[in-house]
Amino acid sequence: MLIIRPMKFKELGLSEDIVQAIDFMGFEHATPIQEAAIPAILEGRDIIGCAQTGTGKTAAFILPLLEKMLHKPNAKINALIIVPTRELAVQIDQQIQGLAYFTSVGSYAVYGGGTGKNWQMEKDALSEGADIIIATPGKLLSHLQLGYVDFSDLQYLVLDEADRMLDMGFSDDLNQIFKHLPEKRQNLLFSATMAEPIRRLARKMLHEPIEINLALSKPAEGVKQSVYAVFDEQKTALLTYILQEEKNRKRVIVFTSKKSSVGSIVRNLKRAKILAQGISSDLEQSEREETLRGFKSGRIPVLVATDVMSRGIDIKEIDLVINFDAPSDAEDYVHRVGRTARANTKGEAITLINPKDMSKFNTIEKLIEQTVPRAVLPESLGAAPEWVVSRPKKKKGNHRKFQSRKKTDNANQK
Repeated sequence: MLIIRPMKFKELGLSEDIVQAIDFMGFEHATPIQEAAIPAILEGRDIIGCAQTGTGKTAAFILPLLEKMLHKPNAKINALIIVPTRELAVQIDQQIQGLAYFTSVGSYAVYGGGTGKNWQMEKDALSEGADIIIATPGKLLSHLQLGYVDFSDLQYLVLDEADRMLDMGFSDDLNQIFKHLPEKRQNLLFSATMAEPIRRLARKMLHEPIEINLALSKPAEGVKQSVYAVFDEQKTALLTYILQEEKNRKRVIVFTSKKSSVGSIVRNLKRAKILAQGISSDLEQSEREETLRGFKSGRIPVLVATDVMSRGIDIKEIDLVINFDAPSDAEDYVHRVGRTARANTKGEAITLINPKDMSKFNTIEKLIEQTVPRAVLPESLGAAPEWVVSRPKKKKGNHRKFQSRKKTDNANQK
């Protein structure tokens, strides 16, 4: 029997200083996306990488970029990493700080929501130089339009979560940013999906890329999934029941699709003596960062969040994700569920589905090629709705046209 041994980082051609930082962070073996991407990036190849969340994708491009910068130091900006959200920018910046701990490589995050002082610090980094800049498209473009950003020595461009950036309407911003960059550079594009818009973007920015496709749009194997059929009026009681039964969970994320629901969910949980805090794009950046620090430290055990957070945080010890309502599509489901069971750990994901969202969830199950086990609603909450998947209705207009043609044909035959 053939046994495939996972590679150690020191086998991938990385310097001792970088391997030491990886060891310090508690990692020893590379993930599949890291095994495939790191050698290709070190060779100078353009990459289009497709990998689901929680696979170690961020380190797959950070590590080889750090390695290359160690051997070719530059006083100006070496690498630009563009991401869709401020949370992801902060996450990547923090990960770079950890992986570059024993090196002289530095980074700076540029994103919206800060103060005038933040703007000045971003301006200094963009004009005077920083090894790596991590930026959201809108904020970076605001700086570029003022004329002081110096990308003349840029060697590496990374687009992370490219599919999300296009979904959020950043296509025009990206095209404007590209005009300010040197044509000769190494390009790395990472996405959770490979839809046609992503491929068009890849054709525009990549040169003879290597395609690494590890994304199957499926939750990680370590996630125990279940779904409750529930009426809307039963959701809050069921959420409270689950959290009271799961008192040993250290970190729980509750996802809702509506910003307006975050506050009400938090208030209901606090009435039930469950310590919870909400986070959404309505909060100031300082408030969001403080909430995340409390969640990471364990001071806040339950975090209620909108989908802006499904790709925006990197906390490995999340052991339970609860979807208070249905994700909009399969990719959002995978990314929500992907907050748990990261880096080959175990976790659990529970989804609450009302009757009108049953057909939507059935579509999600088809796309992830899994039937999520149905959980039994506690008797104390009353009867659960029957799981019914409605069939798409036939278009009445086409039916009438067919009937009209049929009558005409009969008349002609007579």
